Formats: sequence, structure tokens, C-alpha cells
Amino acid sequence: MTVAAMLGGVEGGGTKFVCVIGTGPDAILRTTRIEVTDPATTLAAAVRFFRDAVAGGISLAAIGVASFGPVELRRGHPRYGFITNTPKPGWSRTDMIGPFTAAFGVPVGFDMDVNAAALAEGRWGAARGLGSFVYLTVGTGIGGGAVIDGRLLPGLGHPEMGHVMVPRRPGDAFAGVCPFHGDCLEGMASGPAVATRFGRRAEELDGTEREAAVALVAWYLAAGVSSIVYALAPERIVVGGGLGSMPGLVPATRAALADRLGGYPGLPEHADHHFVVPAGLGGMAGPLGSLVIAERAAAEGGRL
Repeated sequence: MTVAAMLGGVEGGGTKFVCVIGTGPDAILRTTRIEVTDPATTLAAAVRFFRDAVAGGISLAAIGVASFGPVELRRGHPRYGFITNTPKPGWSRTDMIGPFTAAFGVPVGFDMDVNAAALAEGRWGAARGLGSFVYLTVGTGIGGGAVIDGRLLPGLGHPEMGHVMVPRRPGDAFAGVCPFHGDCLEGMASGPAVATRFGRRAEELDGTEREAAVALVAWYLAAGVSSIVYALAPERIVVGGGLGSMPGLVPATRAALADRLGGYPGLPEHADHHFVVPAGLGGMAGPLGSLVIAERAAAEGGRL
């Protein structure tokens, strides 16, 4: 029996791809995780997942691809759907949507992984019902997706919130790990920054080292978030990602943000526990967001 009007989604991260088929959190038919190697091998494995599903009787209305970046989002650009100049070796100038378009002949939507996660958190998660919020992922990299008046923030390219410049924490002489900027937010507080600083990955830390890592990351996140607060005036900051789920990080960031804002502009909401919150969808925010992207592509293509 053929299942009609299913959506396919791909969250293309720097370490793993998560592929899903379904329509939402309570309607996932299939899912798989693919470890990232080179582009050709990784994308072929993702295409094979959907081919097997179609062979098993699942009909795809559209596929949404949510990719790590930076990416080209301008639809009229000849490199639309490509990763551009990424620090991940071997992945610059990779066509992320071409293999799916060629294999299935259905509409293929495309966006940043953090934008996809923002869409999912706005529909089903920690930002549901809000018109203005920012989703921050803190992990291998740091990135952000902004929803303003119910829509993703458009522009030339896409926001690169992880690469905002931040002041140095007093006494911190760490050079930073960003290959482009050194000591930007991502360079100072991402997962690789923590691993370089402590000699172990964040999830391997315990005791006083873990407490020190949480305090450090929270200080830098608060510095970055303060710039976002002043520039975009969001109603909420949602924090996700592997490092973002460290116990104690969200409340520590919330407290550090209050200090960073220094009473200006004096809005009580900024100190409220509902202002900086953990992601409601956890690790499924990105994959579910890719389904939202697929849904939009299907609607534009007249398939829903």
C-alpha cells in the first residue's frame, strides 16, 4: 500500500546527517543517522535512505535539506543549495540539493540547519506561539536562526551569530579556534574550543572541570546574546545543540546575561526564566525543521 503526501527531511550537520520521513513529531515513519565522511559518500547514503523508502511504498511529496554552513540561500544564484566556504575539510562548494533533485524529481527545499531548528521550535517546541525569537545551537559550531514577525530573517546570505566578536573574559589568554577569526564567539566557546582548552570533550568533563567549562561557555554566550538582544529585540532565546544541553548551562547563561546587560534597557523580561530557555525538541529540532522546509517546498510546488 502506498502512503501519500509524506515529507522527507535531511539535517546535514558537521558530524552526522539525520534523515527522516514523516509530517511532524508524532508522525515519523522512518529515520536514520549517517556519520559524515566525504560529501559524495555521505550524500549517496542519504539518497539511498529515501530510495529504500520509496521502494517500500512511501510516496514523497517533497524533501527539505537543512545544512550546516555557510550556504548559498539566494534562489536566483547559480550556487543556490551549495555549501560555500566552510572550515570543514572537503565540504566547501558542495551541492547539497542536486543529488535529491536528480534522484526523486520532487520539490527540494533548502535552508540552514539553525534556521530549520528555529522553525521547528516555533511550531512545536520552546518558542511556540511567539512571533520573535532566536534559536542558538552550541556544539561543534555556534550558529543562530532568527524569526522576526513569524518569518525567518532574510538578507544577503544568512545571519552568522556564532561569528560575532565578543570581549575576552578577564584573564582569558586563549587564542580561539575559529580558522577565520580566532577569538569570535564560536572560536572561544564552541565544542572544539572547550576540548582544546581542557584537553577533553565537554561530555567527558566532570566535577570542577565541568563547572569551569559551564561558567566559561555561559560567560561568552551571554556576551554574544547581549549583542543579539540589542540588535534584534527577540522575545526569547532558545538554546540547543550538544554543548547547549550541558547541565546548568542555560541558567548560568541567563544569569550572566543579566550582568552583561547591566540594567539596560531595563526590561524585566530579560531576567525572567522564560527568556533564555533550553530547546524543547532536543536533538530532533533540526530534523523536524527539515520537514517544515519540505512542507514549504511542497506547497510552493503544488504538491500539498
